[in-house]
Amino acid sequence: MKSYLILLLVILLAGCDASKKKLTPKIRVVFDTDTNNELDDQHALAYLLFNQDVFKIEAITINTTSSGGNIEMQYAEAIRVLQLCNADTLPVLKGADQSFQQIVSTIDSAVYDGHEAVARIIEETHKRATDKLVVLAVGKLTNVAFAVAKDSTIADRIRLVWLGSNYPEPGEHNQNNDTTAMNYLLNKKIDFEMVTVRYGKTTGTSVVTITKREVGEVMPGLGPSISKSVIGRHGGEFYCFGDYAVNLFEHIDYHGDPPARSLFDMAAVAIVKNQEWAQVTAHPAPLFVNGEWIERPDNVRQIKIWENFNRDAIVQDFIESLKKY
Repeated sequence: MKSYLILLLVILLAGCDASKKKLTPKIRVVFDTDTNNELDDQHALAYLLFNQDVFKIEAITINTTSSGGNIEMQYAEAIRVLQLCNADTLPVLKGADQSFQQIVSTIDSAVYDGHEAVARIIEETHKRATDKLVVLAVGKLTNVAFAVAKDSTIADRIRLVWLGSNYPEPGEHNQNNDTTAMNYLLNKKIDFEMVTVRYGKTTGTSVVTITKREVGEVMPGLGPSISKSVIGRHGGEFYCFGDYAVNLFEHIDYHGDPPARSLFDMAAVAIVKNQEWAQVTAHPAPLFVNGEWIERPDNVRQIKIWENFNRDAIVQDFIESLKKY
């Protein structure tokens, strides 16, 4: 009888544990990316794809920045990564080639630059009322700004996590590619989280580096093997993401001693997965005007600023995610 009671207790506890796991919902995400820009977008996307126990990926939306070619080239790179990660059933939507200022006059048109991605962001935002949609943006903010301009009701239903800016200093690729879109969203009632870049400094995602040695020793062969090869953007045939990552690194410069390369965008995915891997503070929303940040200390509209990233934890989790796919 005693053994029976112990067994019953074990079963009940296991059931409770399973129920707890079921009660933890996945994080709903739209990933907005200029995939072909350099090589951090691809790694961020792969990291997201290999953490689908944490994330429910609703869509991947594409934009174009000044590096990596037009929207077709950006789209093609996203498809390559999805195929290499054995996840090519996920929806990928083409977004804005041009900037917010260039296309906003067409807002009432049925078809405009970026309409597929914008429509999908709006659609996913309205799907559920119980939680906010995380828009994880790692390129310019044109698609997101246009979605809010098209449908202002989505602003308070989105958690925007944006990899961009050297705040409080000027410069940074994603920011410079559409400052108007960034300022537009900084003035809207939307949860805005700025994941800082800060080139060459230890306080931004610039510190989240992977070394040349790690690329050569750890990355080969990582991820699932696929049966049909994928042709890389630099040529060659690849059957897993790890081998493609090595090829991407062979066509880019390393910096520092030991030689390393920053994986900026990947850090944005990481802090949504685990907020303990960086520090976040609330701050009155500034604006970027004439090449400099303008502080607005009396602004009641607050944004969050992420900094001081745990490089080792993030990179280790990325590698483990590829190993346990």
